[in-house]
Amino acid sequence: MFIFGLGYTAKRVKSALEADGFAVRATGRDGDTDFADGDAVSEALSGADHVLSSVPPADGSDPVLDAYGEALTGKRLVYLSSTGVYGDADGAWVDEASPTGGGRRSARARCDARWLDMGARALRLPGIYGPGRSALDRVRAGRAHRIDLPGQVFSRVHVDDIVSGVLAAMNAQAGAYNLSDDLPCSQNAVIEEACRLLGVDQPPLQTMDEAGLSAMARGFYAENRRVANGRAKRVLGWQPEFADYKTGLRSLL
Repeated sequence: MFIFGLGYTAKRVKSALEADGFAVRATGRDGDTDFADGDAVSEALSGADHVLSSVPPADGSDPVLDAYGEALTGKRLVYLSSTGVYGDADGAWVDEASPTGGGRRSARARCDARWLDMGARALRLPGIYGPGRSALDRVRAGRAHRIDLPGQVFSRVHVDDIVSGVLAAMNAQAGAYNLSDDLPCSQNAVIEEACRLLGVDQPPLQTMDEAGLSAMARGFYAENRRVANGRAKRVLGWQPEFADYKTGLRSLL
């Protein structure tokens, strides 16, 4: 396996693969290969059966495909995409047949489409949480907010369920797969459960202005959708170990 972008999720994928006997090389801060060193990347790719990219769009395009697309021919490809490709659904369910490209993440949708054209398994991910990156950590750090937006709904996925999804997808048929838990809910519900588990008071309900949210955080609240995961279950045989946020948070406590 060759991994482009050894970040939070990909590091856990790497560990799981190595435990299964895979040799893994990667770019990224903790990888062994410099992305900008074309000769080194090409050499590593020549010995790889599988390629995983977790690299997000940059300047409206895909850095991996722009630099190394031709070298990926014949490889089994997995791309970590985003459910942001669906845009705002006003709280409705979206699945892999839903329209893409109409939301704020138009560059992500274009990259997603390019990887699919390459024959990749595009794993579309909602909000990712896990050890060190969860509502528990935000509550402990005093950075948790409850935003007064009735009806706002999101989906999320535990990082270890992404890992199992990658392993399931590596030898599966190409195409798009949503990896999400089974219980979309408001972000407020997640924060409230984290506070309950930690035995602390909930933060007050606030408007986005009162909470002083960044532009990125405001963008998170600009879209409202429920993500269906049935195709991944049917085709990949994947099941989320952490089927809802309560199970996931308890595992992190």
